[in-house]
Amino acid sequence: MTPAIRPRGLRLSLTAAGLLAVGGCAALGLHHPATAPHPLPTIDRPDPTVRHSARADGSALSDEQAQSALITQSDLGAPWTPTRGAATWRDGLLKATTPARECQPLLDALYSDELLGGPARVTVGLDDADTDAQLRYQIGARRAADVDAALAWLRTMPVHCARFTATTERGLVEDVQVVDAPLPEVGDARQGLRIGIATTTDNGEEYLLTLDLAAVRVGTDSFAFTNGGLGDVPNDATQAAVQIGALRLADIQKQGRAQV
Repeated sequence: MTPAIRPRGLRLSLTAAGLLAVGGCAALGLHHPATAPHPLPTIDRPDPTVRHSARADGSALSDEQAQSALITQSDLGAPWTPTRGAATWRDGLLKATTPARECQPLLDALYSDELLGGPARVTVGLDDADTDAQLRYQIGARRAADVDAALAWLRTMPVHCARFTATTERGLVEDVQVVDAPLPEVGDARQGLRIGIATTTDNGEEYLLTLDLAAVRVGTDSFAFTNGGLGDVPNDATQAAVQIGALRLADIQKQGRAQV
């Protein structure tokens, strides 16, 4: 298995706790990240005339087209690089349970990467070597109606799960906060969240995992991703990934229609 990512300055005491070592944790206060100051060109709505799909999810894209719709490290530029494996904080912080029943599905979706309610069709992972952030991007494999239902559910999270507690497998108690996060006006439907998961270890070390979550439907296809880390998680990468992802997906759909 590919080794888990570990940031610089790892403390041996935290290895046993399954967490990445970083500096002192920021306060729990979360704010709505601003949208990108220089958005990319607006995407035209896809032509409603699409070829019939034999796929159960209704997608008109071939497997090769779905793969080519993924973003790459060159789209985001330095310091993003191909992932070196799942970050340690995935098991250390996202594998948790909560007595708030309506919020458990959110934790489960974050840990399993099933952000649209089911396994992804194709996925790519990128790492920011400067901040130890990790971006996991996927093209969905669900019908448009199911994606819209998943987006509607995500929109309820800042209301029903604005703040709740959870407990990891190692017994760490987490304070979880969920707020709505604005996304560029692209695609046919979209939803963004910013999630903060704070905890304190037995020896008094404080940690805050910050996750940007974004999900977008473009015609009959969709994509979703998380951008998270224990250090700085710049929102501009999230904004760029939404813009570029929607542009690319719409363009590949258009190419597919032209080949019919």
